[in-house]
Amino acid sequence: MKLNEHGQSLGGRLITIQIVAFVLLAILGARLYYLQVVKGEYYSERAENQRIRLIPIPAPRGAILDRNGKILVDSRPTFNVVLSNEPIKGIDVDSRVDDYAKGLNLESSYVRERLVAIKKQNDFETLVLKDNASMQDIAWVESHLLEFPELRVELQPQRFYPYGTQMAHFLGYVGEISPKQLESEEYKQKGLRPGDIIGKAGLEQWYDEYLRGKPGYRKVIVDSRGRVQSEIGVVQPQAGQDLVTTVDFDLQTAAEQQLAASPTKRGTIIAMDPNNGEMLAMASLPSYDPNIFVQGSKTKEGRKQIAAYWQDPSRPLYNRAIQGRYPPGSTWKIPESVAGLEQGAITVAKSNLACGGGIQIGNKFTRCMGNHGSPKLDYAITHSCDGYYYRLALKMGIDGITKMVETFDYDKLSGIDLPNEKISQTPKSWRPIVEKREGRWSDIRTVYSGIGQDTVVITPIAHLRAVASVGMHGRMYVPHFLKEFKAIGPVGEEGDPNFIPGRAGFGFQHPEPKPIPMTTEQEEIVVKGMWGVVNAGGTATSIAIPGFEIAGKTGTAQVAELGKDVGGKKDHAWFVSFAPAYKPEIAVLGLIENVGFGGSFAAPAVKGVYEAYLAKKIGVQPPVDPNLVARR
Repeated sequence: MKLNEHGQSLGGRLITIQIVAFVLLAILGARLYYLQVVKGEYYSERAENQRIRLIPIPAPRGAILDRNGKILVDSRPTFNVVLSNEPIKGIDVDSRVDDYAKGLNLESSYVRERLVAIKKQNDFETLVLKDNASMQDIAWVESHLLEFPELRVELQPQRFYPYGTQMAHFLGYVGEISPKQLESEEYKQKGLRPGDIIGKAGLEQWYDEYLRGKPGYRKVIVDSRGRVQSEIGVVQPQAGQDLVTTVDFDLQTAAEQQLAASPTKRGTIIAMDPNNGEMLAMASLPSYDPNIFVQGSKTKEGRKQIAAYWQDPSRPLYNRAIQGRYPPGSTWKIPESVAGLEQGAITVAKSNLACGGGIQIGNKFTRCMGNHGSPKLDYAITHSCDGYYYRLALKMGIDGITKMVETFDYDKLSGIDLPNEKISQTPKSWRPIVEKREGRWSDIRTVYSGIGQDTVVITPIAHLRAVASVGMHGRMYVPHFLKEFKAIGPVGEEGDPNFIPGRAGFGFQHPEPKPIPMTTEQEEIVVKGMWGVVNAGGTATSIAIPGFEIAGKTGTAQVAELGKDVGGKKDHAWFVSFAPAYKPEIAVLGLIENVGFGGSFAAPAVKGVYEAYLAKKIGVQPPVDPNLVARR
């Protein structure tokens, strides 16, 4: 009986075990079916992605050239140490900091920044840990591949500025896109990723989307530690488009030399074709070396130099041509003369106004540098009679001065194709502030505005544009650096999934010049006065060039009260001009800070640019300062 019961119990247990086994196998089978059939494609793709990597191939940026094809900016290949995210996603970043810093001679704080940045990115993203890797750096990485599989050395293009500090302010520089920029919609729409190089200043920034190419990639097989085992495909990058500028390198060099030879070595010289607004030169001193921002931003020495640029009181990162705002002094008399004629404050036939050696306003006498009797307009321009312009400003009134500001666009950006241009400050912008603070706009402020002082501080680019229009029968063009972008061919075959279409070339889209109201007679009397400044006993006769008549105006702008205008508070020197006087081909402005008279400093500097222009015109190359020759 007991044996029978034991057999029945054993049979029941076997049935239970069979049922449990069946259920487990059914669950396992269902799970296998789900993983291999239902989700098979998903996991197959994921496994393939674990085995295959797409390593980006950065695209070279387009070159920047002068109008004659001389290369001003290019890219050159350099070895970089690249950090990958996927192999270190489960590793504490602090465990790598000291090793990287010591092995690659980097600052620990910088290494930590890069590690934190890469950990925030997707699994397969990369960042450059060190640019311009030396043979010692490369050897260290190769010898530590097993220990640090996240590091590798890649040959990548790097921006190179062969002329260093020369042309830096309008060329600009490039740098790695910042986390803040990556968060903005503007950059998200462009498809930019961490580590991408973009323009940060100058033409590099303004035309970044055309200069920047389309990256390619290498398709490789990696092992379980992320090390490349073999390459199974390559999609080549598409280079950026080459930018041909309007700049003439020889004129640019002449402008740089003239500024470098000035007493303070601070200021700007700009040259433009007044017939179309093409910028021929733009020099600004002090300057900076854009290579520091490209090559040194990841090194201790480079970061120290960049910090020194930002902290330098002479402001080398500041483009004085478009960001500097200065009292224009007597050069302001040129647009004021045109406006006075156009508004009827004076006429061509009756342009005489008293000088009086100055003017009495209330209990204050404001002097003129001479006593010119009752001169005509052209004489007043030639001899820079302040007394004349005190009275002209009063006849025009503050409303007339404001109208002049609006006519010549001193209340707007010039439209030049550079970022961070400033708008001039004039009586139009100051009037509401002054009236609120002082209760009214006084006559003495109108008098001061008549000679470009007090409430008048303007940018050199806005001033050159305005004065050049006088020689062009009232046509005021938009200044610009773009001559053309060269076309770039496609990459791959059309229909291929990796096909990158070509990009068409294009030139500057010239807007219609703004018309400045003036009759032929009005233009002639103003230009006659400017011609006399250089050619008929005026304030800049020392720069006259036989056979090449310059029309110009000097300016000596106070930055401190009389008696205190010494040293760093000396007057700014101006000279604004165009030539030939009656059929302009080139317009040049010079501003040199804190040196004194415009006729003694700015005018001779501008003459140096005209001499370089003439030397090219007759086929003689101007001499080049060896200190300004490209460092290759």
